[in-house]
Amino acid sequence: MSKVTISQVNSFSLNISDIAPDKSISHRSAMFSMLADGQSRITNFLRAEDTMNSLNIVKNLGACVEDDGETITISSQGIKEPFEILDCGNSGTGMRLFCGLLSSANGHFVLTGDKYLRSRPMKRVTKPLMEIGAKFDGRDEANLAPLSVRGSSLKAFNYDSKIASAQVKSCMILAALRADGECTYTEPELSRDHTERMLKGMGADVVVDGLKTTIKPMKKLLNPLSIRVPADPSSAFFFAVAAAITPDADVTLEGITLNPTRIEAFKALERMGANISYTQTDNKYEPLGNIRVQYAPLKAITVDDNISWLIDELPALSIAFACAQGTSVVKNAEELRVKESDRISTVVDGLNACGITTTEYDDGYTVTGGTLQSATVDSDGDHRIAMSFIIAGLRSGMVVTDLECINTSFPNFFDILQRITTLKID
Repeated sequence: MSKVTISQVNSFSLNISDIAPDKSISHRSAMFSMLADGQSRITNFLRAEDTMNSLNIVKNLGACVEDDGETITISSQGIKEPFEILDCGNSGTGMRLFCGLLSSANGHFVLTGDKYLRSRPMKRVTKPLMEIGAKFDGRDEANLAPLSVRGSSLKAFNYDSKIASAQVKSCMILAALRADGECTYTEPELSRDHTERMLKGMGADVVVDGLKTTIKPMKKLLNPLSIRVPADPSSAFFFAVAAAITPDADVTLEGITLNPTRIEAFKALERMGANISYTQTDNKYEPLGNIRVQYAPLKAITVDDNISWLIDELPALSIAFACAQGTSVVKNAEELRVKESDRISTVVDGLNACGITTTEYDDGYTVTGGTLQSATVDSDGDHRIAMSFIIAGLRSGMVVTDLECINTSFPNFFDILQRITTLKID
């Protein structure tokens, strides 16, 4: 599957109940089960390449994993030194969180990934971990995978992060659970908080006070998880944008987590003028519900705060910018440059190919709304870039290349898209 040709559509109305399960929560469900006493039960686990890699790593670390096709049951008797190299595939979340989980485990571990992941910076987690006693080796002074981890005793820490990153925060929280004393982690703005919510639900002593998180070491193993993974709002957002840019379109996205740190992109789309409503249906580990999005003319906005809450959705939101009246601005988003691709450059290059005027900055870009033109856009191996420009094709027609990456997060993306438009996949 090297390229897809997307046909323009005029309108659509759709209820979608099969959005891919949440990637972040699926990763964490597998990993955190290694900290539990007893069997963890996970339903609606995302069966995509990245998350299945995390599940396979958990197996290689000694957990007993049973999968009947509906429920995944994980039983662990502690982290064991693996016989295999631990392959995270394309997942920065997987690699960075496993760095924290394994930094205090007894044994030697090697983490690697695909060619894209092996070029992404890991010093943002290995450096603070090494400062508290962790032992890492790797290319560019343990900045680039493959990474060698030798588990060791960790010192308590008071870490003041200069960036708002759920991956860095989660990594350090996992390390803190086995440090030799109480730890604190402070961030400049609140990043996504699945780790704190889930670990507290399992009985960990994790206290959040504004931007400061205090973690006490585990005195015993945690309670096992019993969780149904909600639908992924980051995946659902592609179809929210599809409705927002298509006249007379109306889509309802069912079973989505409504965690405030995960629906900021929907709030940005609301500010642009889209008609969006939320209906909560449940609240255990995460608030769950449905999101309805109806077309309305869009206007430009500035996005410069809570960036960590919508960092994954900015490529898709940029397609909405391209269809809005006025010039939209993204600031304080330098984190985009160290994702699966340099998403500032790939978004700007893709929009320019579609006839949209942009300006690129170190920490963001501007997009002046206009008329999207049909073009050929290369995803650069980035699943969110690929899906964003495929959605753009609903307005203008489009050819997007390098598609295998979509399987890392949203395997049934094309199945849903074919309910809206005609596709030619080669």
